[in-house]
Amino acid sequence: MQSKLISLAMLIVFLTGTAFTPAAAPSTGITVTDALGREVTLPGTPQRIVLVGKALFMVADAIYAFPEAGKNIVALGSTAQGPSNFIPIIDPAFKDKIALEIDAGPEQIAAANPDCVILKSSNKSTIGDPLEELNIPVIYMDFETPEQYDRDMKTMGQIFQNPKRAEEILTYFKGTMDTVTKTLSTVKEEDKPRTLVLYYSDKDGAVSFNVPPMGWMQTILIKNGGGIPVWEDANPSKGWTKVNFEQVAAWDPDVIFVVAYFNPLDEVVGILKADTQWKELKAVKNKRVFGFATDIYSWDQPDTRWALGLQWVASILHPDLFKDWDITAASKDFYQKIYAMDDATFEKDIVPSLKEEVK
Repeated sequence: MQSKLISLAMLIVFLTGTAFTPAAAPSTGITVTDALGREVTLPGTPQRIVLVGKALFMVADAIYAFPEAGKNIVALGSTAQGPSNFIPIIDPAFKDKIALEIDAGPEQIAAANPDCVILKSSNKSTIGDPLEELNIPVIYMDFETPEQYDRDMKTMGQIFQNPKRAEEILTYFKGTMDTVTKTLSTVKEEDKPRTLVLYYSDKDGAVSFNVPPMGWMQTILIKNGGGIPVWEDANPSKGWTKVNFEQVAAWDPDVIFVVAYFNPLDEVVGILKADTQWKELKAVKNKRVFGFATDIYSWDQPDTRWALGLQWVASILHPDLFKDWDITAASKDFYQKIYAMDDATFEKDIVPSLKEEVK
């Protein structure tokens, strides 16, 4: 009898020690793979996000396509390009956020008590690595090409735990690309205009003209918009490459798109058209010199507005195929779908800065 009681007691101990042990609480952490292919784990949806680094406005504009951004971002570096700044238009709490200098160091960023810091991958060595030494999670984004937009928007959907919104955003971009591609599908290679994108700069008083690398958004927009980038033989690599007028004249493109981020675009185009040498170019003679379309920012950049830039480029290069495309209607659709912007805000803050081609 005693042995039976002992056996029963041992069985109870076994059962209570195994079968009836409460299961471990499920993990609520979030693990994402960033632009550098690194896995980063966060304990949950970050409530204190910091955005810093160079070219921040392009990353900020993409992240603010999520409704959670305004609440969860607590500190930012400069989101302006020149005198223009879009984020205050869509974030009523912008003035209450911590403003970080463009060269803010890890200690200043850490003072914002971030759950994570989001950077372009080009900022890894200067900002990201020092932050990780302080045990601050860093997530890298690029948002430089359509493919990277697809990847990075999905990552942001994971971070905010809002994959549905990520898919809505990507549906807009994919739909835009598909529509342009389908419309241009009948255009033969020999019918594509030879096109040049020129970035005008007078930094430090020295005027220069520059062409983008082949992998940059500016080139992608020309190719996908039905043009042939004439500067391919200039072999640009990591950044804007200076070219002189002799090179431009040798290319003698059918169409010239002018970009000027820090100068009045109308004035720059006017100067070029009035120049004796430039008047001999085919594009000038045929009135095919255009200032790149812009609103708050120029549409040629890897900012969310690249989707508008693609439509506009295609409409300029192939106007017969895009007769019904309207810049104001397309812009209103973009701002409503990407930023949930109402008509009153669009009319007040976007329309006055909306500029189409300068002929």
